[in-house]
This record gives sequence, C-alpha cells and structure tokens, in this order.
Amino acid sequence: MRNAIALTVSRMRLAMRNRLFLVFSLIMPLIFFFLFLGLFARGNPAALPPAFGQVIALTVMGNFWGLSVQLVTFREQGILRRFRLAPIGPSAMLISSIIANYILTLPTLLIEFILAIAVFHMHSFGNLFAVFVLATLGVISFASLGLIIASVTNTMQETQIINQIIWLGFLFLSGATLPLAMLPNFVQIGALFLPATYLVNGLQLALAESISLTALLPATISLLGTTVIAFALSVQLFRWDPSEKASRKSKLWALSAIIPFLLLGTWEALWHGDLRESSQTVYSYLEHGSPQKEAPH
Repeated sequence: MRNAIALTVSRMRLAMRNRLFLVFSLIMPLIFFFLFLGLFARGNPAALPPAFGQVIALTVMGNFWGLSVQLVTFREQGILRRFRLAPIGPSAMLISSIIANYILTLPTLLIEFILAIAVFHMHSFGNLFAVFVLATLGVISFASLGLIIASVTNTMQETQIINQIIWLGFLFLSGATLPLAMLPNFVQIGALFLPATYLVNGLQLALAESISLTALLPATISLLGTTVIAFALSVQLFRWDPSEKASRKSKLWALSAIIPFLLLGTWEALWHGDLRESSQTVYSYLEHGSPQKEAPH
C-alpha cells in the first residue's frame, strides 16, 4: 500500500512538470468554462446547467490527451525505464497514472464549480451525486483510452496525430462543443458510437434535469466496460523502453476497447433512440430556456 501511494505521488509530480498536462488539465478547461458559460449561455439561467455539463465533460475528457502524451514522453525520456528497475509491474504503473490524473483533475473541477457560483451565480446543480459518478467514470475511462494510445504508438509525433484525430471527433461530433441536436442526422447517428456523447449527454441531464443514475445505466455500464477492456489491453501492450516497437497486431487489438460503445450505439440507433430525444431537450434549454418549447429540427 505504501509503495502504491509513493508511486502515485511520484506520478503526480512528474505530471505537474509536464507543460502539456497543465495546458489540458487547467488552462484549456478554464478557457472552455468562460467561453461556454459566458458566450453560449448568453446570460440565460436555464442554459447554464447544460453548458456547464459540456465544460465538465471537456475537463474530464482532457485526461485522454494528457495521459497518453505523458506516458509517451516518459518512455522517450527514459523515465519509465528507471521505474522498471524497481519491483513495479505495468499494472501498478498504469493504475497509479490513472489515480494521479484523477486526483489532479479534482481541483480543476472544484475551481469550475466555485467560478460557476461566484461569477455566473449558478446555485442549482441538479443531481450532484450523478454528476460526481459520471465525472469519476469519465476520468477513469478516458484516461484508460489514453493508456491504449500510449501503448500502441511508437513516437510522440505518431501519438499527437492519432490523439488529434480522435480528439476532434470527441469535440465536434459528441455534443461537447456544438449541441448534438444542431448537427446533421447522419452525424447524430455516428455520435451514438462515441463514448464522449454519453458522457456529455449524461452530465447535461444530471445538471439540468436532476436525472438519476438508473436512467443512465447503459452509459455508465459502457464507460465501465471500456475502462476494463482498455486497461487490460494497455497492461498487455505496455512498453517500458522506446526501443520496443508496437506491432500492427497490437494496434488492431487496441480497437477492441470501443466494443462496449459499438454495442450501445447499435442499441441506441436501432431500438432505443432515447439519447437523440434527450439531446433535443438539452438543446431547448440552450436555445430557449424552456424544455417545453419545441426544438428546431
């Protein structure tokens, strides 16, 4: 236990020395905070909760980019090789990485809640327990996805290219920046297969409508499933030394991390359809401030 705590503290110190980590964990979330709540909400109190849900989701999703870049940087700089000399296995290293990122994300979320109250006079936060659970699952699942990227990329340049492609999909196709209901129909269908879509939508509904975790059970199960698969694969594919190269086969295996959301997306697209309906409700808050008003199609 003592070794695990020491390893986590060490990972936190290393992360805080990384400039990219500070950018994605603090600076960018605060930029999104003032942009979304100040510009998109346009002083509309009813629009603040769903806009704040987008901000929390983006803060949580930053763990995907931050953790993958951290580990690749540490591998290229030979830092991971030093850890290998100690009696530490890949699972301990990766668990400590996720815990360290989770602990370092909490202050940013706290700052955002304080600013929401102090600057935008937001006093109702819906179902806070559901928000906390979703944010926690989001950090763990997106950090685990980041571990997968770090495990299958061989250079920092390759990591940044893959991260950028996936990140842009998360940003613009999930409702994290533009409301899902505003996007074309084929984009909305594609968004059903992205983990970011369920995180954003769940946080928005928890804040705006105090929705219970029971109603979000499929999304929470899928986030957990992605975490388990991504973590297990990243342990198997983990590399300490930059001279070890990821094979094409390992990259194909990494794709299986999104299986839970392929299943959930298929279920939503063919049988359920509740997420797209709830995105219309969220859009009505953002656009009109009243969920009873019909949202534009």
